[in-house]
Amino acid sequence: MHAYRDQYAQLFHDGRGVVLIGISVDPVDTLAAWSRDDEFPFLFASDTGSVIGKAYGAHNPKYGMDVRNLFVVGPDGKVAYKMAPFREIDPQSYKDLGAAINRVTPKPAEGE
Repeated sequence: MHAYRDQYAQLFHDGRGVVLIGISVDPVDTLAAWSRDDEFPFLFASDTGSVIGKAYGAHNPKYGMDVRNLFVVGPDGKVAYKMAPFREIDPQSYKDLGAAINRVTPKPAEGE
């Protein structure tokens, strides 16, 4: 998540036309403290029961936990891109993510 924070302006267009939500099995209080302490500029959601993880195929029943996946949802509400698992230490992962976001976000007006 720190890599997202550090690349937020570039990857996520400073939040213009893009909403980033980090979903975790951690409790709300834990996520809120982490978000505040580490100054994340995006949202977090708590999925302690892995409901979202199971719905989107991010849950690994063998280990009883969610695995790190990445989804880009377009303005139409449909998943436009999925990387499973997300390889956060691979620079190509961020290039692919940036390209996927650029495909589904509105182009900024000239001069923005």
